[in-house]
Amino acid sequence: MELSHIDHGEPFDWSRTSQDYARYRDIYPPDFYRHLLDRGLCTQGQRVLDLGTGTGVLPRALCRYGARFTGVDPAPGQIQQARALAARDGLDIDFRCAAAEDCAFPDGSFDVVTACQCFTYFDHARLAPLLHRLLKPGGAFAVLYMSWLPEEDPVARQSEELILRYNPAWTGGGEVRAPIVPPADYDPWFDREVQEVFDLRVPFSRESWNGRIRTCRGIGAALPPEEVARFDREHRALLSAIAPEEFSVLHYAAVTILRRRD
Repeated sequence: MELSHIDHGEPFDWSRTSQDYARYRDIYPPDFYRHLLDRGLCTQGQRVLDLGTGTGVLPRALCRYGARFTGVDPAPGQIQQARALAARDGLDIDFRCAAAEDCAFPDGSFDVVTACQCFTYFDHARLAPLLHRLLKPGGAFAVLYMSWLPEEDPVARQSEELILRYNPAWTGGGEVRAPIVPPADYDPWFDREVQEVFDLRVPFSRESWNGRIRTCRGIGAALPPEEVARFDREHRALLSAIAPEEFSVLHYAAVTILRRRD
């Protein structure tokens, strides 16, 4: 798939940052997940497919509520870390290395499909009819996203400015509150049921925020190791100058839920 809309077409590879991702990207507060659980999604007796699962953050957080999860991701390093973390915690989650558009499951396999922090990477023309086939009648496709707000949070703004100094091609900055709007590819297959935007304050230490920033697409997934190390040193020095040891960063979250059209 052509990804020229992301980072001006510059390459990135999430496997390059998988170890850091496993350590620093499990940051979603309980209120983030509550927007699914309160609508009866990812709960007891359901089968859930998590697209772009990364290190399995969403399945590992929600499997305690009784759903059976399968997570897929095209990056082998991410799946390796997802399996290791699930095994460490004694969680029975089926993780597979595959692109969302290439999922090979029988028709009607899932009650819910989730996609957290990855919707922009999909080939929607291929994915929309596939998800309609994979979901049971009345099934739901839930898309989630969370991002810091650089115009309102000074730590986020100055961290973002440093990312852009190291990687001017990165297009992940400058976020403002916005709903997730699925493209027209989904219109023949799904009805839009929920579209929400809400604020969250996410707690960090200097160490965890530094790790979170280092794992962003524009740094850990894109730059050579020596540049990542140089960024890391400069970002740590910046945080020592501008942030207390413990702080929170203002984020917004967005959730859109599509319901399978029967």
